[in-house]
Amino acid sequence: MTKAFSFFLLLSMTAAAWSDVVVPTRTIRANAIITDIDVGLTAGDIANGFDRVGDVIGQEARTTLYAGRPIRVDEIGPPALVTRNQIVSLKFQSAGLVIMTEGRSLERGGVGDRVRIMNLSSRATLFGQIQPDGSVEVKK
Repeated sequence: MTKAFSFFLLLSMTAAAWSDVVVPTRTIRANAIITDIDVGLTAGDIANGFDRVGDVIGQEARTTLYAGRPIRVDEIGPPALVTRNQIVSLKFQSAGLVIMTEGRSLERGGVGDRVRIMNLSSRATLFGQIQPDGSVEVKK
């Protein structure tokens, strides 16, 4: 076998190794929750995409998703619990001390997201992590 033929054979085998990728069946606007009728599978390959529809359903579009284009990992995330300008409970814990107060969210986010919060008492801007109950935990 010649080198050229073996190189061609290797290229054709690589191209045939594509898998299915998740794509929207229609345009999905940013901040919309993705349902089973919004997505499907198509042949293709993308390094930071999804290959199972179940991984995408129930997630929120972070950007507009266009029909037929593979959905990338950074384009979706958990549904937002906190919206911009929403009043939220702030919780700070350190060495047995617990401080609870209210703050205004300066960003939108879902469970586990790190967002900027303004403490309503001091007007200081803090960073905190959104908890499953919608409160924000502030850490040192």
